[in-house]
Amino acid sequence: MSDHPADLIACSMARLLADGETVFHGVASNLPLVAILLARATHAPGLVYLNIGGAVDARPTRLPKSTVDPALADGAVCRVTLADFFDLSARRRLDTVFLSGAQIDLHGNFNLSVIGPFDRPKVRLPGGAGSALLASTARRTILWRTRHDQRAFVESLDFVSACGNVEWVVTPLAVLKRHEGSLRPESLHPGVTFEALQEATGFELARPEALPTTAPPTDEERKTIEAIDPEGNRYLEFA
Repeated sequence: MSDHPADLIACSMARLLADGETVFHGVASNLPLVAILLARATHAPGLVYLNIGGAVDARPTRLPKSTVDPALADGAVCRVTLADFFDLSARRRLDTVFLSGAQIDLHGNFNLSVIGPFDRPKVRLPGGAGSALLASTARRTILWRTRHDQRAFVESLDFVSACGNVEWVVTPLAVLKRHEGSLRPESLHPGVTFEALQEATGFELARPEALPTTAPPTDEERKTIEAIDPEGNRYLEFA
């Protein structure tokens, strides 16, 4: 069975989460949302879910298109402010944060601010918001990207919006991990070769001696994803 990249990315990210962790996602984060709920429904029932709407450990009964929809507060044990999440992270009590970037470099630094010169950009992006604080103070950061090409994975960022404790990067082609300050592939998704990954990446990748294939979603994971997201909102990031 050929799985949609959204399902493979969601499963790959869910598998990186551990039971008992406190995990946060921000805006426009449909895939991390599905990954978090998938992990909690399978191997990490004690995972504590935080979202940018201020909900703590919510139990939503439906997934809306927007990750700031009030529906994502259903079943929450309490509501807090965004400043509280920043304070939690600064006190090293936020285990994992999901972030992304328009550009990502070899070291896991990322750009959410501008493409081109800062004073005269070709494209002005939404901005880093709280990513600079979260990426440097959360125990670890997982980046995800729905496109893997040389425009996204660049040798030099046009602007550094954030850097810090990036541990993993998950894309439609591979799962990468930062080792000794540099990203390198940990697994290639089914059908992807190292040569294809390198061609799609704007910086040189170290090739590990052993490079496994990412395990496709299990039947249980597929059924759970469909139950979590029957409307397919996880595909919105590929539109």
